[in-house]
Amino acid sequence: MDIGIIGAGITGLTAAYELTKQGHHVTVYEARPYAGGLAAGFHDARWEWYLDRFYHHWFATDQDVISLIEELGVRDRLFFPWPTTSLYYRGKIYPLDSPIPWLAFVPISQVHRAIRVLQFTPLPLIDRLRVGLATFYLTLTRNWKPLEQVTVDEWMRRVAGQRAYDLWWKPLLISKFGAENYRDVNMAWMWARAYKRSARLGYFVGGFQALVDLLVEQVRAQGGAVHLNTPVRGIQRADEALHLELKTGHAAHQQIIATCSPHILRECTPELPPDYATSLDALKSMGAVALILALDRPLTAGHYWINLPKGEGDFSFPFMGLVEHTNYIGPEHYGGDHLIYCGDYLPPDHPYFGIEKEQLLEIYCPGLVKINPDFELDWVRASWMFTERYAQPVPTLDHSHHIPPLETPIPGLWMANMSQVYPWDRGTNYGVELGRRVAREMR
Repeated sequence: MDIGIIGAGITGLTAAYELTKQGHHVTVYEARPYAGGLAAGFHDARWEWYLDRFYHHWFATDQDVISLIEELGVRDRLFFPWPTTSLYYRGKIYPLDSPIPWLAFVPISQVHRAIRVLQFTPLPLIDRLRVGLATFYLTLTRNWKPLEQVTVDEWMRRVAGQRAYDLWWKPLLISKFGAENYRDVNMAWMWARAYKRSARLGYFVGGFQALVDLLVEQVRAQGGAVHLNTPVRGIQRADEALHLELKTGHAAHQQIIATCSPHILRECTPELPPDYATSLDALKSMGAVALILALDRPLTAGHYWINLPKGEGDFSFPFMGLVEHTNYIGPEHYGGDHLIYCGDYLPPDHPYFGIEKEQLLEIYCPGLVKINPDFELDWVRASWMFTERYAQPVPTLDHSHHIPPLETPIPGLWMANMSQVYPWDRGTNYGVELGRRVAREMR
């Protein structure tokens, strides 16, 4: 077959890798000047490794991406540190996923996490036990289908208790999905997070961009083409082929895989049936904003990831997560820089998608001072800001019934994006799984 793929993210590149391996003629079209999508990285002259535009890691249970890395022959470049992930509560940072020295002989990370939860003194002991039991149940059950019929808001209030919900899960939900959506998120999404989570977090030598580059090289080595700076402006079926309107002309293919967002696919394809187009419009999602700072010294005492409560008040922050990447991957790979992400999920029409990084730093600076009262702007050597309007799908009740199939109503046109990896949360592991699945179904 002659196949065109829209988007050189992990899903598009994995599909291209699988299809070229089978001998199909594949052309990938990427609007940006780089491949990788949300997994793409960037480079500074001082650094040995790429840094991800948006913070990334893998869990030890992410078998799809691990198997792809093994198939590419670079398993030796995958490694799994055990960093400290933490929760901020009322002026104090509490470690949740970190090794406990006196339990160093126990390699099972769930044991360490359970003890960390029991040590979380802001919750009464009875609530800590309920949190532990709720989490333990979610890690054991495989039947997630009934859970999508109830919201996280309802299930956690009933099972873990109101106090634990208000302190633990409600801030996470608001930060991730916004005040307007958090009550609608179904429990299957939370199950997937608990079921797949591991304390050891995987990374790739050279950064995620290094893996992306290997995929691009392999696709080309297998006869495929990857065109950057080539946005697709329209899709139309005519003469038993699918025609792409490009910036520099047109291209025709027998089959097309669109890995762009559902809304972009709808805009590019006016021939979609009205009911199908309406189903794409109904898929909600949040955008992502990441402000990255290169500091001349550490910001925190060894914390990699800190979940922060958003909102107003003395103990709230203007962003939802603080990630000190160099407490996970050593600063020696980045010229001695200490690298900080201030990350947030926002509605796609939020004003932050239109401001400059200097403005965002001014907004976020008070939050950095709350984390470390000694923080000063002269610690900052350089800064970067990255945004993505389609970053986090919002899974509502019975979400599996609302997800469009991979094959669209237009013959030969396929859709494969993050809205279809449910119940799993978006991530490169599921991009690999989805890319392989759409390639398999096409064949």
